[in-house]
Amino acid sequence: MKWEELSDVQQQEVEHQLEVISRGVVEIVPEEELKRKVIKSVVTGVPLNVKLGLDPSAPDIHVGHTVVMHKLRQFQELGHQVQLIIGDFTGRIGDPTGKSETRKQLTEEDVQRNAETYKKQIYKILDPNKTKVFYNSEWLSPMTFAEVVTLSAKVTVARMMERDDFTKRFQGGLPISIHEFFYPLMQGMDSVALKSDVELGGTDQKFNLLMGRTLQKEYGVDTQATIMTPLLEGLDGVQKMSKSLGNYIGIDEEPNEIYGKAMSVPDELMLKYYELATDISNRELVVLKEALQEGVTHPRDAKMQLAHTFVRMYHGVPAADAAQQHFVTVFQQRALPDDIEIFAVPAAELEDGTIKLVKLLTLLGFAGSNGEAKRSIQQGSVKLNEVKLEDPNADLTPQEGDILQVGKRKFAKLTLS
Repeated sequence: MKWEELSDVQQQEVEHQLEVISRGVVEIVPEEELKRKVIKSVVTGVPLNVKLGLDPSAPDIHVGHTVVMHKLRQFQELGHQVQLIIGDFTGRIGDPTGKSETRKQLTEEDVQRNAETYKKQIYKILDPNKTKVFYNSEWLSPMTFAEVVTLSAKVTVARMMERDDFTKRFQGGLPISIHEFFYPLMQGMDSVALKSDVELGGTDQKFNLLMGRTLQKEYGVDTQATIMTPLLEGLDGVQKMSKSLGNYIGIDEEPNEIYGKAMSVPDELMLKYYELATDISNRELVVLKEALQEGVTHPRDAKMQLAHTFVRMYHGVPAADAAQQHFVTVFQQRALPDDIEIFAVPAAELEDGTIKLVKLLTLLGFAGSNGEAKRSIQQGSVKLNEVKLEDPNADLTPQEGDILQVGKRKFAKLTLS
């Protein structure tokens, strides 16, 4: 149906949907295709099928991962249907995007365990009633070798080598396994199997997303529009948010941890975090931006609201209020929190009344290993009764009521068992 044939109400609805969909988006390929699909949906009342593929190579979702999920939620609020694909088949190979070497293949057990964890976390953002979950082993596992050969004949090696990561590895004399070429083909077959109208992904997924359009055309399926969202910088303000780099906010972390980490977001990235990783409306975002520019709102207050928003989204309003009060009490007023957890030092761990400081930190769960505990001490992050402890080899003689602190958010009151 042509634009001029739409009623005023229909035109307004299409414009509204395109405005929401375009928020924070880097690229839409092709834009006219997306507009055509939205018009058809508005006229017919049939929701669009909007696809996101998840490669369950790691079980934890951080705020950087949620950028594309918030876009999916916006589609759901506009009345559309999400097709969430758990790559239980492709996950055994691993997406080679951005990798300088062949990725280790996951076992089926790894994939299934990670997939279950993913599903529990994604419904903190997505509406489960408007989300259909698929496993791509449903259509990829039954493919015969003849069908795989037919599929591979539809794309040339030259097309595959257009990918920067493959080109760099080839030019650097690094190995590229044949099975890695099949990853984008399999992701494209997901779009063929589900007849997806729209596929979402980060800008680093552009090659894989466009492969879906290529294969849909080859197999006689109406081609999808592709929407690319930006990659979110981590707390260091430089590199992409990553758990391995430690510059992340995990959505399953404790409320105080999420709040405290959000307060360390660089000022220049604050609005980007609001736009891409929260559920505030476009209007609220405009008002906030203007208030910051005019000096009506202090950046510190805007950041506290950002931190509160993150905790509220993943743990609820009471937890967000409590985390904010904790932050104000501990950091703004420089006082100890009221709800410090009591830890009984096991008598079996004491030798002549002393215990290695490193050992105590690991027993408390304030460090995952002796090495991490030593690094925390060397970095000046460990305090006993407000006094900094700097010797990683120190023996500690704990006393009843001692307050041990690591970093800005971890406290324990010691008692002797």
